[in-house]
Amino acid sequence: MDPSLTSTKQSIIFSHRMAQLTKAMWKSIEKDWQDWIKPYGLNINEHQILWIAYHKKEASISDIAKFGVMHVSTAFNFSKKLEERGLLKFSKNATDKRNTYIALTKEGDELFLKSLQNYRPDTYSVYNGALPMKDLYGKFPEFVEFSTIIRHIYGDDFMEMFEKSMQSFETEFTEEEGTLMPVSSQPSDKNSAGV
Repeated sequence: MDPSLTSTKQSIIFSHRMAQLTKAMWKSIEKDWQDWIKPYGLNINEHQILWIAYHKKEASISDIAKFGVMHVSTAFNFSKKLEERGLLKFSKNATDKRNTYIALTKEGDELFLKSLQNYRPDTYSVYNGALPMKDLYGKFPEFVEFSTIIRHIYGDDFMEMFEKSMQSFETEFTEEEGTLMPVSSQPSDKNSAGV
């Protein structure tokens, strides 16, 4: 980028505004997320690891670190704690012995799905804070500008994984009376499969 096109004053104002607003938003999200997963004995990093493992089916520790926006040692250590609880299993790929991979166990899958089923929108401050915009414009904010900034910081791979997880979440879950249910566990699906 051409330095003559940037202004130190504009940079400080933009960076500080972004820092203050995202810090305030994160503080609210962090509290709500911790309250949501507390009954499952999980912290935010552990829940995020379960979320990534659920969507990727088999994820390397590097994938967890990258998409969970955490240091590799953090991803490994929290994954290890989840393994000790029987929620994850570790493996090595036959063709790539350098990387460690994780996958959800049956218990991990069940706990993750239970956490989603017990999510309550009215307990999330950011969601409630966005409702007036939805009422006014008929939709939630789309995050186009914010996504563009994140894409330039973390790259296309990060945003593609993020979008893919959002799309798969959209197709893999349905809502019944305010409770999320995996599409594969729907009674009609089981009946049509002869179960």
